[in-house]
Amino acid sequence: MNISGKRAVVFGGTSGIGLATTQMLAAGGAMVTAISRNPSKAGPLPANVMTQSCDVLDGAAVEALLNNLGPMDILVSAATGGGRAIGPFLEMDMDGFKSSFDKLWGYANVVRYGAGHVTDGGSITLVSGAPARNCRPGQIALSSVGNAVEAMVRAVAREVAPRIRINVVSPGTIDTPMVPVQGAEREALYDKMTQDNLIPRAGTANEVAEGILFVIKNGFVTGTTVDVDGGWLLG
Repeated sequence: MNISGKRAVVFGGTSGIGLATTQMLAAGGAMVTAISRNPSKAGPLPANVMTQSCDVLDGAAVEALLNNLGPMDILVSAATGGGRAIGPFLEMDMDGFKSSFDKLWGYANVVRYGAGHVTDGGSITLVSGAPARNCRPGQIALSSVGNAVEAMVRAVAREVAPRIRINVVSPGTIDTPMVPVQGAEREALYDKMTQDNLIPRAGTANEVAEGILFVIKNGFVTGTTVDVDGGWLLG
């Protein structure tokens, strides 16, 4: 797909991986609508980007927004939906475990109410995470949710083919605003988290966005998970 002149909608498009994707799509000439609960956090955006406010967990709001936006060629969701439960499963607060699946419910809303608006030959992309297929200690919730996202995409790919394509990009440890600590503490945290990776550093939001642009542009890829993880799966 040549993205120049195409209409793109990016949920979670005003921070982190979503913002990087918004900026890359815009730089490629797409007309982008970036959606989040707080669009103002994006800061200055190119002229071919507009913003909208929406909570992906509000199915009725997602449906109404997508109905209003109308036809689109590219649909992306990097919206996390909420928090994540971390720690051993047998010690886990089950409400926290359940709330970790807000990411899945948000994605389900976007795909359910967005697929019908994606034009023939268009693309849908979601974001999972490396723990889906290589769960490290304390990541049972992350792994479970990521697996569910990837399984949903493989199943939906059959339903929407050949009219549109749907794929997943799976990041490893990425330096994004989701990690609140700063300065030397932040650097030490990322060093510890990535020390066993084949590429022992945190990835960038732009590196993940490049993976997202790949599955959008490549018309021979669907139902696939593309890993941008610094070698996490081999660690």
